[in-house]
Amino acid sequence: MKVQKISINAGFTCPNRDGTKGWGGCTYCNNQTFSPEYCHTEKSVTEQLDEGVRFFSRKYPEMKFLAYFQAYTNTYDALESLIAKYEEALAYPGVVGLIVGTRPDCMPDELLNYFDQLSHRTFVLIEYGVESTLNKTLERINRGHSYEESVEAIRRTAERGICVGAHLILGLPGESKEEIIGHAARMSRLPLTTLKLHQLQLIRNTRMAREYTGNPGDFHLYKVDEYIDLVIDFVERLTPRFAVERFVSQSPKELLIAPDWGLKNFEFTAKVDKRFAERNSWQGKFFEEKDEI
Repeated sequence: MKVQKISINAGFTCPNRDGTKGWGGCTYCNNQTFSPEYCHTEKSVTEQLDEGVRFFSRKYPEMKFLAYFQAYTNTYDALESLIAKYEEALAYPGVVGLIVGTRPDCMPDELLNYFDQLSHRTFVLIEYGVESTLNKTLERINRGHSYEESVEAIRRTAERGICVGAHLILGLPGESKEEIIGHAARMSRLPLTTLKLHQLQLIRNTRMAREYTGNPGDFHLYKVDEYIDLVIDFVERLTPRFAVERFVSQSPKELLIAPDWGLKNFEFTAKVDKRFAERNSWQGKFFEEKDEI
């Protein structure tokens, strides 16, 4: 049976935008980059699911769905409001679980208790935006939390038996190739279920785009073949215990400044698979057990 994620923009904001932690958000952030056409805040959760299901079920009428709360910080609201939106999604016919994207500093115990109970009746995956394991980088990109906070949130969630995912951006300004690859060993020590990787992208109307215009020498924008080798170097040192969900992300062309590789995600993945074969390599090839939990 095929199961498809349907992205939902439930109208949340972020403590790094509303003044609780900071203003303006992370320097790279423009949430338009991952909001599908059907995913607009003036539409209810049910309306967005309606449109997403119509779009995907034309080809696979028997498909089931995961409601993916993706845009901004999807655990940042009053508990009652959060639960109402999650339950609205779960009540939709054909929805068999939730994926909730959030920040590691936005998971109160009361909400974790709810997810704990929920995980006993349906599939639940909490995705934390970690982005880097280096605090110097997190400060530079105005992330508003430390790597230690990411570790704590991931462990607290996994201890409840809830599936946990993490996001990392490869190529953030100021990070050397050795530092990027070093993220693999640190992440391998965490009790994660899934990991998403993606390349640094410069997006219009972001602070990082302005920084690049002023100081392009601070950035290394990877060419596609160079980035593929970086991904493989990274994955070779990553525990085989993780499911790597994604190597790359694709932003709308009208928002993307660079790098523009002109590849769809499946085309990029095919190139990665080919390069793995050429290098006679695999996930965890150079992983050392001492880096495990």
